[in-house]
Amino acid sequence: MQALATRRTDRAPALRGASGPRRLAWNERFAGEEWMARILVVDDDGHTREVIRFALEKAGHRCVEAADGAEAIDTFVLEPVDLVVLDIVMPEEDGLEVCRRIRAKGPGANGRVPVLFLSSRADEVDRIVGLELGGDDYLTKPFSPRELVARVKALLRRAYPGEASGAAAAHGEPAARRPLHHGALVLDVERHRCTWQGREVRLTATEFTLVEVLLTAPGRLYSRDELIERVYGEDGTAERTLDSHVRHIRAKFREAGGEPIETVHGLGYRIRS
Repeated sequence: MQALATRRTDRAPALRGASGPRRLAWNERFAGEEWMARILVVDDDGHTREVIRFALEKAGHRCVEAADGAEAIDTFVLEPVDLVVLDIVMPEEDGLEVCRRIRAKGPGANGRVPVLFLSSRADEVDRIVGLELGGDDYLTKPFSPRELVARVKALLRRAYPGEASGAAAAHGEPAARRPLHHGALVLDVERHRCTWQGREVRLTATEFTLVEVLLTAPGRLYSRDELIERVYGEDGTAERTLDSHVRHIRAKFREAGGEPIETVHGLGYRIRS
């Protein structure tokens, strides 16, 4: 597996034209059967941004860049993006604070956009803090560009199922999906909206997918291995990352007055029947 170590000499196409970056039209966001997402890459190291940009553009995506936390927030507010690749360790305003501010903006300002953290720190506590703040995934430097692209693809697939499934057709809208109901819990997959007794529960893309999987069969017990396969895809994740996402989901439901997820110790999770 090729690690992020050597500088690329072959460069990807320029990101910005004379008039600056622009929002892609709906029919421009598809290349064959792959959805072309707009991705914000945030890292204070220019070489790292170049490697990430090259890998993502080679995979068919469009990138905008930010060299620090303040620039990242300004870019996020002014230019709609579909995903953020975010370095944790940056001077002045670090990636954890940037993620917190993104999530605080709420759904109306795309506060649920998927966030993939990058860090040279392999410390588990650092990873868990990032996930607790609303991060969707985490990669430790040095990393393989191929793995980065795979993680991004998995996050986009979970966050925008309608766009991803509609890419093959490239024309017309995907068929609408009915909301999932179970007692006080309602999950509107089309609008990416979760409510408990009418109160909105703001979930990240990964958290939303996890609840959706559990809600497809209320009362059914899902093992950790099964949830990892169905939620995180072929790339998988650590059990502790799954547990961290479940804890974060529970905290959000408690704020809304609910506790729908039950732990069966040593076995897995289920929605209370």
